[in-house]
Amino acid sequence: MTAAAKRYGGSLFELAAEEGLDDRILQELDCAAACMAAEPQYVRLLSMPNIPRARRRALLDEAFGGQMHPYTVSFLKILCDEGLAAQLPACARAYRDCYNRAHGILEVRAAAAVPLDDAARQRLAEKLAAVTGRQIDLTVTVEPELLGGIRLDMDGTRLDGTLRRRLDAIREGLDALTL
Repeated sequence: MTAAAKRYGGSLFELAAEEGLDDRILQELDCAAACMAAEPQYVRLLSMPNIPRARRRALLDEAFGGQMHPYTVSFLKILCDEGLAAQLPACARAYRDCYNRAHGILEVRAAAAVPLDDAARQRLAEKLAAVTGRQIDLTVTVEPELLGGIRLDMDGTRLDGTLRRRLDAIREGLDALTL
């Protein structure tokens, strides 16, 4: 994430939190980022310096005005004016990081060899909440190559309890013995 994304996303969060709009702006940023990711040509259009600034701003009003809070639309216009429209996903990520810190939320990405049912997801989230003392935002993906177990990525730390990792460790131990 760029320094600009951190600065812009963090500044928007400060404003939104001060106004009690942090939840709404978070949802709107995610929506805007998803819309722009789905239409990369639109981002290129917003980034073209040969299109007058007023026209690019009008395009944002047409797309998002009336549907999103004026702060969100103004933020998109600022990014556009500064030539940072392509940085919206990173700005949204920086905003979410600030939001999570302020609300005591820990994002956890879990990878399992098989899909986890709702009860297993709930138990995992509850255990993680008990261990960390934070609210858990859990995302689970299925990676059959893990063979079994689960791998957790949270706060820059990876906890790998997968069968694949155990087999790799055994293989490395055997390789060390044969040398």
